[in-house]
Amino acid sequence: MADRPTPEAAPEPGKPDDAVEVGRVLGAWGVRGGLKIKPLASDPQALFSSKRWYLEPADVATPRPSVALPCWLRVKQAKVHGDAIVVTAHDVDDRDAAEALKGAHIFVARSSFPTPDEGEFYWVDLIGLSVVNADGQALGQVVGLFETGPHCVLRIEAGGTPARERMIPFVDAYVQQGDLPGRRIVVDWADED
Repeated sequence: MADRPTPEAAPEPGKPDDAVEVGRVLGAWGVRGGLKIKPLASDPQALFSSKRWYLEPADVATPRPSVALPCWLRVKQAKVHGDAIVVTAHDVDDRDAAEALKGAHIFVARSSFPTPDEGEFYWVDLIGLSVVNADGQALGQVVGLFETGPHCVLRIEAGGTPARERMIPFVDAYVQQGDLPGRRIVVDWADED
């Protein structure tokens, strides 16, 4: 009886076009290849939204010479552990293999994120939106957000020389409408010009 050819595994695709960085590998967890992950958001649901994570080395210019970093990590199990996430993954079978991934950046396709509730937004979706006040005056564009503890704050940059930056708390008292399809946010904020 002749040997049948074994089907080749389909090659892993490259980094998703809509990839969003959602965490970093802190190092090994336990002795059986577990990983400790630092989520980049206070709510780590994006990490749980996919069982396949795309990895990039901590420093692309100087990858670890003795260990090849896998492009894709296939997650078996992930759970919250204090401020971190602990994960077991296929092909990461011992502490050395887990420790070799230390510092890797974790990306997940934005299309795999859970649908946010009404009035909730992912930060990545807000970056680039135009911001106008209730009078229709353009205040600028969202260039970033940061957490202050009780709430997050929009970093808005307006054109001009020099460029002008505003900080507006992302709370109901100031944000009247978030319109993702219209690519804008309406705020109750006076234009100080």
